[in-house]
Amino acid sequence: MQAVLRRHPVWSIVVLLVLAVFLWLVLTPWTPGMEAVMGRKRVFLNAVFGGITLGALYFLVAAGFTLIFGLMRNVNLAHGSLYLLGGYLGFEISERTGSWLLAFPAVFVIVAVLGMILQNQVFRRMEGEELRQTMVTIGLSVVLADLMLWYWGGQSYTIQTPDWLSGPVELPIVAGTNRAGETVYLRYPQVRIAILIAAIAIGVLMWLILNKSRLGMLIRAGVDDRDILAASGVRIQWVFLAVFAFGAGLAGMGGIIGGTFLSLTPGEDTRFLLASLVVVIVGGMGSIPGAAIGAVLIGLSEQLGLVYAPTYSVVFTFLILAAVLAFRPQGLMGRTR
Repeated sequence: MQAVLRRHPVWSIVVLLVLAVFLWLVLTPWTPGMEAVMGRKRVFLNAVFGGITLGALYFLVAAGFTLIFGLMRNVNLAHGSLYLLGGYLGFEISERTGSWLLAFPAVFVIVAVLGMILQNQVFRRMEGEELRQTMVTIGLSVVLADLMLWYWGGQSYTIQTPDWLSGPVELPIVAGTNRAGETVYLRYPQVRIAILIAAIAIGVLMWLILNKSRLGMLIRAGVDDRDILAASGVRIQWVFLAVFAFGAGLAGMGGIIGGTFLSLTPGEDTRFLLASLVVVIVGGMGSIPGAAIGAVLIGLSEQLGLVYAPTYSVVFTFLILAAVLAFRPQGLMGRTR
């Protein structure tokens, strides 16, 4: 952080000022004048928390993608299909067993095994051939999409929230005042708060593994110089197989979360593949903190855009992408190679 402040003092001050204004808008009560300009604070807060929780979902899907694409240089454009397949499988498991929690480990294992098959049978045979990887995985995504459409049809599915997570929870954030002049605090769905906490925990765990563990050292060494690492006796293919499986399984669990507070419909695979690409490009390839920052930025831009500029909401995401590519093409937290 100190190095960033030294290298980019002006931009750092601008970012800190924006964050300070944003936190002030969230935490302080709004005056009637502010509400006349920006609308009700409750609407603003719902858009902010909706953007943050949507960013948590984007992070879970994009974190696996940044491991596969950013670290291993495997162009897996079937990643969105793994998300949608995980959502459908989670719906089936939760409906048949009545357990929302049981769906997570089951889907993780199933989709991780599918990811291992992809790594072993597809990517291992096309190492360093990005164009072939792109074309083959596009073909696989089309096949998987058609198979899912054939089995589950074109209707929407929603995974039921468990009873112990249903309903709202009151947060210590002032949303306004009622007619009696009493302070009203923000109430927000418990399930989304739980998903946000889980995403933060997974992100911290991934960062610790990649930066503080022997496995993370092997992964980074294998990315930088695979031949030297293999010559030292490490079976690098097994390491990459495990990373690919973890990234795929994470995308599958993201499908369960997406099916819980959004919906599962044909075409969601393309949407989340595009979102993962944007998050990885904005945050920086191979960076877990970058994926988190990029996911929150994209989630906030989508939700705030829908509230304050619905006609142009889709444009904001690509404005962020264009700005990052123009001023920092390696991503916000990416390394210069």
